[in-house]
Amino acid sequence: MESLVLVGATLIDGTGAEPVRGRAVVVEQGRIAQVVDISRAPRARRIDLEGHTLLPGLINCHVHLCLGAEADPVRALKDDPAPLTALKALRHAQETVEAGVTTVRDLGGREYVELAVRRAIAEGHFPGPRILAAGRPICMTGGHGSFLGREADGPDDARKAVREQLKAGADVIKLIATGGVMTPGVEPGSSQLTLEEMRAAIDEARKAGRRTAAHAQGSTGIADAIEAGITTIEHGIYLTDEIIASMKAKGVFLVPTLAAPAAICAGGLAAGIPEFMVRKSETVAAHHLASFQRATQAGVSIAAGADSGTPFNPHGSLLPELELMIKHGMSPLEAIRAATVVAAQALGLENETGRVAPGLAADLVAVVGEAAERIQALADVRLVLARGAMIKSP
Repeated sequence: MESLVLVGATLIDGTGAEPVRGRAVVVEQGRIAQVVDISRAPRARRIDLEGHTLLPGLINCHVHLCLGAEADPVRALKDDPAPLTALKALRHAQETVEAGVTTVRDLGGREYVELAVRRAIAEGHFPGPRILAAGRPICMTGGHGSFLGREADGPDDARKAVREQLKAGADVIKLIATGGVMTPGVEPGSSQLTLEEMRAAIDEARKAGRRTAAHAQGSTGIADAIEAGITTIEHGIYLTDEIIASMKAKGVFLVPTLAAPAAICAGGLAAGIPEFMVRKSETVAAHHLASFQRATQAGVSIAAGADSGTPFNPHGSLLPELELMIKHGMSPLEAIRAATVVAAQALGLENETGRVAPGLAADLVAVVGEAAERIQALADVRLVLARGAMIKSP
């Protein structure tokens, strides 16, 4: 990889600090070598980014690369042959990195197709984001997500299910703590995996050095997941003051996925979304937003994740999720921080990505305009570097 010097842009480093100008970001061998005053920049190929904002590559902590954001993605997943699912998943990954999202966490695919996509990108066969993948989510028999999950009953079976995902190559373990929106016959508020089952699964994951994520919408299931030692709570629709205090005390991250129910509610029955998905989304929408606002105000660590692939919630830009986070209480810089350094911390990648700092991977994005003042600037991506590889150039 050739050395690059990126100059002229307003720099957002991802930490939440105010944007600065007059800096040069030096990239060597796929990593950020220096961030210096432009007068001290070494001689190398220069890219002038005047009129742009340069920031860390964004991180989407909740995607499903095998889902295609159709009106009924589950039906499409079941109807497609697995090789077609793989091709679509690869396309979704490419669309994602081209939109400036250089890291994703996939929390449930199909027959480990997403792990094959991860490998194809890591080996350089195709451009794409860094992918952390969970393999098959672990759910109770007949529970939410059973159409793509590994059904497990009892602590011992939960341990075995985790070991199976580890054997397949999972980077993270996903547990289904409650019901959800996209599975018929279950309700978002209902508890599913028990405290004992989640404790066993999380213990097994920790022994292998893996972090854990819980699909957790109802209060009891959220509280049980936190008590069991979960790393991230996905969705967090029915938070209570006690749950929020526990999350803060134990350093548990919230990945709110505001875009998912919002897109279902906006599309509705007229768009062909199944009735049960629309009904449940409309039921939880106000609670979801209220919980996000309370968590934000209380200082819970919030990492951006969109649940990409759910109905009319496409892969690619993280902007719709960030816009909702800003609409409901965050500043643009706070939302960017949630999609960079906080997301990296949630995924255990804080020493690899999420900031513009020497020694970290050259995951960098340049957009037209001032993103700290107008988050919609993230829609106009002109440069993308993913681990130093040039995905898009001005």
